[in-house]
Amino acid sequence: MTATQTLIELEDVTFGYTASSVLTDISLDVESGEYVGIIGPNGSGKSTLMQLMLGLHTPDSGTVRLFGQSPRAFVERERVGYVAQDVTENTKEMPITVFEVVLMGRFPHAGFGRLTEADRDHAREALRTVGIEHLADRRITKLSGGQRQRAYIARALAGEADLLVLDEPTVGVDAESVEAFFDLLDGLNDDGMTVLLVEHDIGAVLEHADRVVCLNRQLYFDGPPERFVETDALDKAYGTNIRRGEEVTLA
Repeated sequence: MTATQTLIELEDVTFGYTASSVLTDISLDVESGEYVGIIGPNGSGKSTLMQLMLGLHTPDSGTVRLFGQSPRAFVERERVGYVAQDVTENTKEMPITVFEVVLMGRFPHAGFGRLTEADRDHAREALRTVGIEHLADRRITKLSGGQRQRAYIARALAGEADLLVLDEPTVGVDAESVEAFFDLLDGLNDDGMTVLLVEHDIGAVLEHADRVVCLNRQLYFDGPPERFVETDALDKAYGTNIRRGEEVTLA
């Protein structure tokens, strides 16, 4: 995409699993090319917000639009690369190779359900982009948490996704791989990929994202990291005196 496009729109969204609201009156937009980091304490509604954006839940009130459509009616799912929080756990028993996982991203583009050599080339290029082409023939079950995350990002790239959505991507990833993982996201965003990230590591979000969304059931801040650290949004959302800009690992 060359022109800026609104990929996600939320207007006055409220949602609850029971009588108590999990999210209240949330309004925000995500534009193409942005790198948005969503932070908040445990139980603040971060993952629920992401699931509302993707149509996995329906708001009790308010409006959600994904690429200008109701998420439930949105059919071009290949435009969204979603890496769920528990993906590294859910793939532990999958008896398929890394290349086969990535090739799944090409299925929406396959004519008459048949994959071509061009589709395989897309998969190979995606593996090269995320730096795991040497693992193509390895079973997905044999990868580390960080390597599996890269495989699923590669699947999104192979599918030519416009939006990469990641829910707590560093959970289960060894510490040595975390910095390289964020460098990968930086590079993808520099190349035009829109990145929407739910992350427990506040320091990583402040360092890498160009926009911070801070919430705890309601929205406390939405703007650039440099402005976020000058506000009291962190204290209000977390209810603690966390030092602004300090790397913490609150879930």
